[in-house]
Amino acid sequence: MVVKFGLLGTLVLHDGTEPRPVGGPKVRVLLAALLLQANRTVSRDALKEALWGDAVPASADAALANHLTRLRRLLAAVDPEGAEERLRTLAPGYQLLVHEGELDADVFEARVRAVRHAHRREDWEEVRREAALAMPLWRGTPLVDLAPFADSEGPALRVHQLAEARLQALEWSFDAELQLGRHQEAVAALSTLAAEHPLREGFHRRLMLALHRSGRQADAFAVYHRLRRSLVDELGTEPGDAVQRAHQELLTGEPAPRPPAPAARTAPRPPFQLPYDGDAFTGRVAETAAIRTALGLAGPEGAGGADGHAAGPALPAVAGRPPSDPAALPAPRSDGRTSGGRTGEAVHRAGTTPGPGGTPRTRPVVISGMGGVGKTALAVHVAHRVSEAFPDGALYADLRGYCVHGARTAHELLARFLSDLGVHHDTLPDDTDDRALLFRAALAERRVLLVLDNARNAAHVAPLLPAGGPSAVLITSRQLLADLPGAVTVPLAPLPEPDQHALLAALAGADRVRREPEALADIMAACGGLPLALRIVGGRLASRPSWPLALLAKRLTPHQGRLETLTMGTFDVRQTFAMSYVAMRDGDQPLEREAARAFRLLGRAWPGHGVTPQSAAALLDVTETRAAAVLDVLADAHLVLNPEPDRYVLHDLLGEYAWGRGEEEDTEADLTAATLRLLSWYVTALATASLVATRESQSPPPLAPETGVPLSLPVFADDDAAIRWTAGELPAIRAALTRAGELGRSDMAWRLAVGLFGYAGTHWWTTEWDTCLGQAMDIARAHDDTLGQAWLHRRMAVAHGMAFRNEACLAHLRIALDLFTERGDVLAQASILGNMSSLYSQIEDAEQALVYAELSRDLYREAGNTRGEALVLIRIADARQLLGDLDQAATAIRRVIELLRTDGHRLFLATGLTKYGDILRGLGRRDEAFAALTEALAIRHRMEDVGGTADCLAFTARAHHHFGEGEAARETWRTCLELARTHNLTTRIEECLKGLAALSVPA
Repeated sequence: MVVKFGLLGTLVLHDGTEPRPVGGPKVRVLLAALLLQANRTVSRDALKEALWGDAVPASADAALANHLTRLRRLLAAVDPEGAEERLRTLAPGYQLLVHEGELDADVFEARVRAVRHAHRREDWEEVRREAALAMPLWRGTPLVDLAPFADSEGPALRVHQLAEARLQALEWSFDAELQLGRHQEAVAALSTLAAEHPLREGFHRRLMLALHRSGRQADAFAVYHRLRRSLVDELGTEPGDAVQRAHQELLTGEPAPRPPAPAARTAPRPPFQLPYDGDAFTGRVAETAAIRTALGLAGPEGAGGADGHAAGPALPAVAGRPPSDPAALPAPRSDGRTSGGRTGEAVHRAGTTPGPGGTPRTRPVVISGMGGVGKTALAVHVAHRVSEAFPDGALYADLRGYCVHGARTAHELLARFLSDLGVHHDTLPDDTDDRALLFRAALAERRVLLVLDNARNAAHVAPLLPAGGPSAVLITSRQLLADLPGAVTVPLAPLPEPDQHALLAALAGADRVRREPEALADIMAACGGLPLALRIVGGRLASRPSWPLALLAKRLTPHQGRLETLTMGTFDVRQTFAMSYVAMRDGDQPLEREAARAFRLLGRAWPGHGVTPQSAAALLDVTETRAAAVLDVLADAHLVLNPEPDRYVLHDLLGEYAWGRGEEEDTEADLTAATLRLLSWYVTALATASLVATRESQSPPPLAPETGVPLSLPVFADDDAAIRWTAGELPAIRAALTRAGELGRSDMAWRLAVGLFGYAGTHWWTTEWDTCLGQAMDIARAHDDTLGQAWLHRRMAVAHGMAFRNEACLAHLRIALDLFTERGDVLAQASILGNMSSLYSQIEDAEQALVYAELSRDLYREAGNTRGEALVLIRIADARQLLGDLDQAATAIRRVIELLRTDGHRLFLATGLTKYGDILRGLGRRDEAFAALTEALAIRHRMEDVGGTADCLAFTARAHHHFGEGEAARETWRTCLELARTHNLTTRIEECLKGLAALSVPA
């Protein structure tokens, strides 16, 4: 096992197979401090200063010992054989043993030294080769995740040295490019570096020369004048002698120096076409590891060891089919091997599959995700770091799958790739299929990395894929490309918060983002974890050092110019989204155009909330099957997220874009009709859930249909499933209630609030139901909706009763009873009278409780509702218990329990069992009482019913006290009190304190 340590970027500890997490910020700083002084003794005082700066606590010695112990355990886990020798205790401190080639910073500096020596010898090919080995080691700014330690004097100096070494090596590598006549190839990367380092003369001078020697004199002069203006404005100085000499070359029009003649019989240089890999790449550790595994490469991210070989064993070259035109292909290498690399037996490993005859065959890797999520950045980043494993070159092409001017064709790309591999243009066949065959033959014995960026679909890339052999393919696409045979898919989600923070810190400065944590949080929320948006924000902050973060955070307020703010140069979030959307809207398939309409409606009618195929069917007025197909089209194109099965939601930024598209392309009438269909679905689905959860004897009258297609509704196995669904949909239900009020649909608003009855049975204590009922009542009164008011008074009474607000409960019951009596609704009257009985039992007025219970029973009997008549026995049992008639109370409650067991209504069963246990307590039947209470408590726990659990615990505590079990009673009261305090159950808190106080009073 070879341990690798990484400082060039975020701190990395790798066991040769996968990265190991280094837990805890202090342990990370400790490891970094020891690595910066690898193989040297670091004093205890120096380590304490690294961990705590100037504020070293009194307990620092003990804390340092604890952190060292954790670090030793971590090192032992990745290197058990050398664990004892790794971290040594040597006076006056500790020494971390790091072997040659194990620390990326050491390997990097060795490579840079090799670049320098080759540069002095003017061995330009060697300069390019050594620089290509050095640069993949650089994962980003060293110690970027270890502020404020990284900002202290010693580490900051080391970071500066490493950063300067990298920039110097880059300058030397571009000297090689220019000396070898690769002027045009150098322009793009030099332009990026000059923009990133506006005062660094070396990059500007080389860019001037590259542009001049590419025939772009005007651009070369523009670079000079921009540099001069920056130097004068910022530093008050003129460009140095080297830049002045380059400027003179421009003025005199000197021709480019002739590149050195190639040595005789030198093999063609392998193509290396990867775009520039920027400094600020952040995160994606798991995805990078998955891609490396899929490519068949073992070992840590980042590159080779000191001997120049790839980090993991490369796949061997194998014999493929002979080229169809051997004369058109490059000659064998001068060392006698083919250009495919090493020979040997086939090796099978993760990410490869055996081809014919045991030939190792690397599967295509597809990096997929929404526009702006960083697919290209990840592909290029990984490609640079694995390029050493592909000695025959790296081919890159932007397929422009979503370009408004059309995608690049396989026909033209095959011509370019074959030319890059040495096939003469005159020998290319005219037919695309024949070109594909020739391309596969050209790759058969080569180890080439092929990066196909921005593919539209599987058909777009299929002709460009090798038929097998040791070459590998990285593909990026906004589509999943699920129909690409044998592909390994690596989907990208938005960046998690720590990586967002690290990216902004790298772009805008760690100190700057640390000073305004609230504004930083707002910015990250506005960017939604999208790397493109974060890079735009980071670039804008970097170019405006005087701006406070709060100013930019304000400009990023949703629906108030956020998308307009998220643009900078060629980076444009809105345009990135538009490529995906317009391609779908203008597609040839009806399903794609239907999906584009669904995208707009989701953005305008239902922003911020998810849908299922059932709810989307109502929104679109189609069948559930058709809605599922539409949503899958959107998910495959990453225009919606699919975080869980049958659940689809718009990313926040995509939702805002969809909103804008809807405003432009849909009428208000279409939007309103779609919204009402969706609200109708929520009303009906919620009514179904409430009925399953409560088995109520009377539900509100159903809503008139809004859709042409019958609604598809969720099916609930039991009351627990119905309540859990309602809890999960609660934010959407509240939004639906508000939207119904805005559209003047009181009939929908009050039904939504009333439909939360089932949910409230276990969640009344959250006050969510109270809020919804109050909001719906305001809407019903505004529209003079008397039926809605009657139902709302009826349910508000229940809400108040559950919370022991007895006077308010009684007031609403009386209003509801009057309203339903006026309507002649006997079932409603029976239910309300039963609730009055329950309220009087709650305030211990036994006579009134019995009177109202019997009136309720009589009305149920008159209405022919046998279930309601049976269930009212629980009210009678409450009254009988209060009157001291425990035997009759027990008989009544047993009948109710038998009924509830039959129909599977567990919530009411738990209530009945709790009451039965209390009655049995009064009868002195201890074991039966606790059996009933234990069963009730188990049901409450299973349903996560906080209020019901507290209720059951209180009855259990009283039972223990009654039977002289003081310690058990005390423990139960304490459990109940903790639960009540956690959830602010005021009445229960008082009851628990009284119960505990009663235990301390002598009998």
